[in-house]
Amino acid sequence: MGAIDTEETQIVAEAEKALADIKIVREEVSKVIYGQESVVENVLLAILSGGHALLVGVPGLAKTKLVATLGTVLGLDGNRIQFTPDLMPSDILGSEVLEESEAGRRAFRFIKGPVFAQLLMADEINRASPRTQSALLQSMQEYAVTIAGQHYDLPRPFHVLATQNPLEQEGTYPLPEAQLDRFLLQVNVDYPDIASERRILLETTGAEEGTASPVLSAARLMEIQRLIRKMPVSESVLEAILALVRAARAGEGHAETDRDVAWGPGPRAGQSLMLTARARALYQGRLAPSVDDVRALAGPVLQHRMALTFAARAEGKTVTDVIAAIAQRDFN
Repeated sequence: MGAIDTEETQIVAEAEKALADIKIVREEVSKVIYGQESVVENVLLAILSGGHALLVGVPGLAKTKLVATLGTVLGLDGNRIQFTPDLMPSDILGSEVLEESEAGRRAFRFIKGPVFAQLLMADEINRASPRTQSALLQSMQEYAVTIAGQHYDLPRPFHVLATQNPLEQEGTYPLPEAQLDRFLLQVNVDYPDIASERRILLETTGAEEGTASPVLSAARLMEIQRLIRKMPVSESVLEAILALVRAARAGEGHAETDRDVAWGPGPRAGQSLMLTARARALYQGRLAPSVDDVRALAGPVLQHRMALTFAARAEGKTVTDVIAAIAQRDFN
């Protein structure tokens, strides 16, 4: 019992310290990003959980600015790639070049691409060809790349924050389900409320703009990520996660789901909920997640991991509507 008590005391102490760090991170981000609290929260939850996030929104909603600000505040080395149809895998991963030494010997040398960063912004990711998207998929999945048979580890931590415009589809390549599943969360970026938009007009058109300062280091961020994985999850929360994920699949005994859902989330959705529910609890100053955390994260975790039937779409239903209805069910 003594060892268990000591471990619990240590986790509580680490959580209190992490909470103080997260509070300062939020304050620094708010100096640059006005409003959009839920967007900032969900992107931070993805990073704190050690995963990647897909930001979906129309242009001009500060998605790029948010990613750059997070890189500064979290102390991460960042790179940005503007995805275009002619982008090649080597433009992301890097390539080998033939060099000749003074002695006349020739040898290949690997020049690292922009994927070798701790925080990679993939801007308009759906504009790249499937071949280039698959090249990024390996790095997201394995945290490494293979060039000419050589294995190269990516920096740690490694996070991809990708953006996607939901409106303009001409000249785009829809992301395959395998790659969508690699994103821990899909974060929908909506228009700001009127108070936030008024502040944007005032703060960003003057002589000086707000700037954020570094708060964490990469090493400290990884400490918090390890802490989140140690946070306890109650049996009721575990059962709620299982019930929610399975209720979003056809063939599990739910008539509404069978009618509306063509294909549903796999086990990685449950893993994502386990991690992000813990991160959300810590983000909000709690030491253990609740069923409310699971319900709150149902949309960001599930919406890119399922598709509706033709009948449901013909009725005007959206994935968001279906998930909201599923999340309201009683999981007790």
